[in-house]
Amino acid sequence: MASARPIDTLDLSPRWSPADVARLNDRFAKSDASDLLKAVLGDGLLGRVAVVSSFGAESAVLLDLVAAVDPATPVLFLDTGRHFAETLAYRDTLAARLGLSDVRVIAPDPAEIAKRDAAGERWSYDPDGCCDIRKVRPLARALAGFDASITGRKAFQAATRAALPPFELDGERLKCNPLIAWSKDRLDAHAAARDLPRHPLLERGYGSIGCAPCTSTIRPGEDPRAGRWRGFAKTECGIHTSDVGAAAAARG
Repeated sequence: MASARPIDTLDLSPRWSPADVARLNDRFAKSDASDLLKAVLGDGLLGRVAVVSSFGAESAVLLDLVAAVDPATPVLFLDTGRHFAETLAYRDTLAARLGLSDVRVIAPDPAEIAKRDAAGERWSYDPDGCCDIRKVRPLARALAGFDASITGRKAFQAATRAALPPFELDGERLKCNPLIAWSKDRLDAHAAARDLPRHPLLERGYGSIGCAPCTSTIRPGEDPRAGRWRGFAKTECGIHTSDVGAAAAARG
């Protein structure tokens, strides 16, 4: 008599749990960014991983460390259609210099732009809504095939980032922050030692560089992100403040 066929089941459990995050943060509590990236990218610790980069003021160091492990790592760049021309040129220069072979330019859905920001002025009265259609939603779509993402966030950049851990949950994915404990001096020293090209707008007084309409220069004593969305009660674009996928889905 033939044995009964096993019943197929679907594993609907999340890819990562809070316990996974706790174990990873404990394991890498004293590890340097290079060792962490070797485990994540070289050893495949987190599965399918993409780097999310703005190619902004401090992007070069993370991308240099990533390229040293695997220059074919997917790098996602959100082209909002509102970037400074200098940022787009810097993206191409830095990618070529580091040998990054899989830079993916992620653009907003033209239909969503036509429906919600046809005049291109939404940033001036609803910056959250502008970031939603130009950053949050496109990134959610782009990350659908990945298990984890890597960011370049650092604790010194703003009070909202001061207590971030190396690993955190981002809905069903993990988010990895390998440079979170790096100081500005350490970043500058690494960039100088490696002779990494600087974003051209740094010389003009910009501390953190996003979309042109919502980025201004910073004043002495201000934190590096003070020039982002000046005049609004807004400090983040949205891709780092909530579960990207769930938030986008909830907005319909």
